[in-house]
Amino acid sequence: MRFKDRVVLITGAGRGIGKVTAQRFAQEGAKVAICDINEEFARTTCEEINKQGGQAVYQVGDITKTEDVQKIVTNIINAFGTIHILVNNAGVVKDLLLKKMTEEDWDLVVDTCLKGAFLCSKYVSPYMVSQNYGKIINISSRAHLGNPGQANYSSAKAGIIGLTRALAKELGRYSINVNAVAPGLTETEMLRAHPKYEMIKERAAKETPLPRIGYPEDVANAIMFFASDEASYITGDVLHVTGGRFG
Repeated sequence: MRFKDRVVLITGAGRGIGKVTAQRFAQEGAKVAICDINEEFARTTCEEINKQGGQAVYQVGDITKTEDVQKIVTNIINAFGTIHILVNNAGVVKDLLLKKMTEEDWDLVVDTCLKGAFLCSKYVSPYMVSQNYGKIINISSRAHLGNPGQANYSSAKAGIIGLTRALAKELGRYSINVNAVAPGLTETEMLRAHPKYEMIKERAAKETPLPRIGYPEDVANAIMFFASDEASYITGDVLHVTGGRFG
């Protein structure tokens, strides 16, 4: 019960890595706030946690919009009193070669991944400052190293690392740790729905020193570490969960 009575806000927690992370926090005693743009996913995850004996609430909103983020944070404060841990997990992909990528494709991905993390950190951090304690974990990606067809996603995930390091320096005086987790290819519902799922999985496994793709639990383990007291003297850092694949 490492996180007994800690309040955790996780964006994009309706499914995939966010959902597994929310379940893990609840199992270890945290009060979990599920945030997702999809109400069905958010409600289902929340109900599952509560049925298993955990404590969760859910909020629906678009984290690229200031008014939505302000409302989400206010509602969570009203429900739980504060926020100790923020996991900026929400993201989206829209893969296209540069010549085919539209401005809308760029904005969708960069706003969701990077602007969303900025807004959530902006409106959650004052509560962390006031209690002189907080953990912010931003979800980047191995794609920050650059992937063809992912100019938008790679840029956003590289930006996440810059944001992480800037906030670590800015908020450290208030005993707030800010770190990033950079997963490699991870087996989520979204990946399994891809028409070329088996080919993608097989190719990635061949290119990975540990010859498999990741599971959401692998990423959740890294997030839980950064949120724990064991990581109290780590900030501004990036933990790659890639099976050793960096190219």
